[in-house]
Amino acid sequence: MGDDYEATVRRKAEGLQRKDFRTLEAAVIEKRLRWCQDSLELPTGVSVTPRLGYETLLFGYLGLTESDVPVVSESDTNITWLSHNRCPTLDACARLGLSTSVVCRAVYEKPTQVLLSQIDPELRFVRDYGELRPDHHHCKEMIVRLDFGGMMRLAIDEAEKSIETGNKGYGAVVAIGERVLGVAYDTVAIERDPSLHAEVNAIRKAVKVYGDTDLCGAVLFSTCEPCPMCTALAVWANVTTIVFGASIEQTAQLGKSRIRVNATEIVSRSLGWTEVIGGVLAEQSLDLYR
Repeated sequence: MGDDYEATVRRKAEGLQRKDFRTLEAAVIEKRLRWCQDSLELPTGVSVTPRLGYETLLFGYLGLTESDVPVVSESDTNITWLSHNRCPTLDACARLGLSTSVVCRAVYEKPTQVLLSQIDPELRFVRDYGELRPDHHHCKEMIVRLDFGGMMRLAIDEAEKSIETGNKGYGAVVAIGERVLGVAYDTVAIERDPSLHAEVNAIRKAVKVYGDTDLCGAVLFSTCEPCPMCTALAVWANVTTIVFGASIEQTAQLGKSRIRVNATEIVSRSLGWTEVIGGVLAEQSLDLYR
């Protein structure tokens, strides 16, 4: 076991020295997707909860035990644990003088979400970067069940405000876990600025509140599928997931879309990984544009 662990640490250290973070992230995503295809078996008749995500990720995939990752709080929508396990990434970073905060966020955060999304995209992985080894004795991590419908209703509320103020009726929300960072509607008409789409305004608010231009872990909710400009901004901000209500094709049929290039197409041409999920409260969103 000791020799195997040491070999893993050396392999990770060599990878961190020889490869860029994007390449490493992509490799980890591929590995975790392959595991899901080969080994993920969800029990039938069991509700999808943060506990199920915790057990699948930590026991099923990583092979840890409850003593490695003791749970410190749990509810229907949240499970929080403290990771004490031997961590080859932590040891590799220590040998190379790298920040575990930087490496874990850049290489492992999105792959963890990829795995959880195979169970249910509403299960969101959140790491507390204020409590991370080696500066603390543990890493504080959690899985949150995020109500996509509830978040989209917030976006729809913003879109209704947009209409009331003489704008075009789009709304957007940015959240990490249960923490809402930005809520906004489009202000193109009243501010006479064609760039001020709802998603742009929400992302700008989010980075100010978050204090970082890197929104890894964040979900962008939009009443309408983001246009190429807004999708590209989400990619530049490193947003993990884009969730929308009405699609570009649906709004185009109503004469509301100018550029018929969908978000998945834009994301597919980027070097990073961004999840795209459509159709959340689609009819309620379409009602805004009819």
